[in-house]
Amino acid sequence: MLIDTHCHLNFNTFKDDWRQIAGQSLAKNIWLINVGSQSTTSERAIKIAQEFDRGVYAAVGLHPSHLFEMEIDEDEAQFASRAEEFDYDFYKNLAQDGKVVAIGETGLDYHYVPKGVAKEIVREKQQQVFSRHLDLADELDLPVIVHARETYDEIFDIAKKNIDGGKNKKRGVLHCFLGDWPTARKFLDIGFMISFTGIITFAPKKSQADIHAAIMETVKEIPLDKIMVETDAPFLSPEPHRGKRNIPQYVEFVAHKIAEIKKISYEQVAETTTKTARQFFNI
Repeated sequence: MLIDTHCHLNFNTFKDDWRQIAGQSLAKNIWLINVGSQSTTSERAIKIAQEFDRGVYAAVGLHPSHLFEMEIDEDEAQFASRAEEFDYDFYKNLAQDGKVVAIGETGLDYHYVPKGVAKEIVREKQQQVFSRHLDLADELDLPVIVHARETYDEIFDIAKKNIDGGKNKKRGVLHCFLGDWPTARKFLDIGFMISFTGIITFAPKKSQADIHAAIMETVKEIPLDKIMVETDAPFLSPEPHRGKRNIPQYVEFVAHKIAEIKKISYEQVAETTTKTARQFFNI
């Protein structure tokens, strides 16, 4: 058994076949968590989860890229984000549903800055909204799924402050972790989990050899019981499916790569990461 702890069957790319994809995943004994990125995808994540008795769950939250209206142009996705204000009560109400197992995804990402808006304004608003997500998680005793794009130090400072002043002992998980081992270790020290995607299966580019080596070291050094696996579907398809739409079933390639790097069995990775995810998300 495996659990894809972060996917997006609630996104438009799956609007015609999400039921089929989810069913195929469950048939392979792969559970999944659909993660919201703003109000409508959070609502859709819950609706999808409600269609299944078990094995499909939801997280609700507002991604930092949706706080301002701007054009997003990634290798695997081009879209225009619409600005949304974080409505604490709206997301609190959504999170009351029994299928919701986490708050998120939330976090910090300054890679894109909308035209005519100072980066400092973007930074300040993202930090405020991230803190409010942590407050909501505290109030509801839910874990937090954290997006941290080149912002690990700031994420750590805000999360540490929240933990010191809050009551939430479940902490959070760093989704799609791309940091080095010292960075991962300091998050482990405050109770966070680390989650890996298909990026760890990619062959390194010459220009990113140092970054790739640091990620490989993190996978090798981190205790197995602190790891979760994910696809971030429809993005970041692992080898040998790179360039195609990612699906939750491909989480097995992430688990296989972790086993290879750690020189342990795939079965051990599957068993331990599944146990960790079930305990972390209370599923």
